[in-house]
Amino acid sequence: MLFTGSVNRNIECSGSWLANYEYVVDDVNQWAHLARSGRVAGGLSIDTGGDLTRSARYRSREAYGVGDELRVSLIAGGIYWGAAAFLRDADQPAFTDEHVRTIAALSSSIADGLRTAELARVTSTSGGSDHGPGVVLFEAGGEAESISPAAEMWIAEMIEIPAPTTPIESKIVQAVAAQARMLPPGAEPLDSKARSRVRTRSGEWLLLYGTRLRGGTDDRTAVVIQPATPSEIAPLVAFAYGLSERETQITLLCLQGRSTKNMAQALSVSPYTVQDHLKGIFDKTGVHSRSELVGHVFLEHYVPRWESVAAAPPGWLVKATADNKPHGDSSPMLS
Repeated sequence: MLFTGSVNRNIECSGSWLANYEYVVDDVNQWAHLARSGRVAGGLSIDTGGDLTRSARYRSREAYGVGDELRVSLIAGGIYWGAAAFLRDADQPAFTDEHVRTIAALSSSIADGLRTAELARVTSTSGGSDHGPGVVLFEAGGEAESISPAAEMWIAEMIEIPAPTTPIESKIVQAVAAQARMLPPGAEPLDSKARSRVRTRSGEWLLLYGTRLRGGTDDRTAVVIQPATPSEIAPLVAFAYGLSERETQITLLCLQGRSTKNMAQALSVSPYTVQDHLKGIFDKTGVHSRSELVGHVFLEHYVPRWESVAAAPPGWLVKATADNKPHGDSSPMLS
C-alpha cells in the first residue's frame, strides 16, 4: 500500500508530510486501516465524533484552514489499487454518512479502472533505461541527506502531478523511506514492506526498495531506485488481468518455459488441471497460445526496457543474453 503515483488538485502537501502521517504516525482513517477494516471509506468528522483535533493529521494542518476530510481505499478483487482523499475548507460543512456510502460504493469501479489502466499500451519510447540504479540517503529523523544524479533522473520520470518541488520530496520515494524507517533491524530489503513497483511516464517499470544502513553513528536509511526485472513485473501484470493466485503461478511457470508436465509436478496437480487453468488464463488475457501469452503478458509490458537490459550494471538486473532473449515461439527465461 505504498504510493506509486499521485495527482493533487487545488491543494498541495509535501511528500515527507504525507508519508509520515500515513506510514509512521498512527492516525484516524489511514488508507491502510480503511482497506483492512473492510469499511473502505470514512469521514474524519464522523469517525472522530465531531472533534477533528483527535486526528494528528488534522492538527498538523489546522492552521492552513483545512477542515473535514473524506477518504477512500480503492479495492478491486481483493487487491488494493489506489486511494483518494477529498478535503473541505474549515468553514464548509462536514462530510455526511451519505457521502461516505457513495464513495464507498464507487470504490471498486474506480479501482477496476486503475487496474485496467495498467494494461494500456504505452507508445512513448522516451525514458531513462540506459541509466543505472539511483540512491537517496535519509538521516535517522527522516530528513533527506543526499541524492544521486540517477535517482533524480528516475524521480523525474515518475508520475506525480504536480511534480515535487525537489526530487527528494517525491511522495513515492518518501513513502518507501518512511516504511524503511519502521523496519526491524536486519530486515531483508527485497522481502520487506518497504518495496514498490512504479511505472514511469514512458511505460518503463521501476523497483524501489528501502533499507536500514549499518556502520554509521546514526540510524540512516536508503531508498534504491532501479529498473525492475521481468520477474518483478509479471505478477503485477497478472493481477491487472484479474488472474487468480493459481493462474498467476502457472503464468510465471509459462514465462520460465516449463512444459505442462513440469508445471503439474511443480504444483502437485494433474496435467489436466494445468490445461484447465491455462484455458482460463487465455480467456482472461485474450490470447490463444502460450507463446502469445508470453508475448502479451511479458513483452508488451516490458518491451520499453528490453533492448537495454544487457548493458545494465551486473548484479542489479536480470541479464539478457543470447540464450534468454525471446525469438520465434520460444519463451524467455527469468533469472
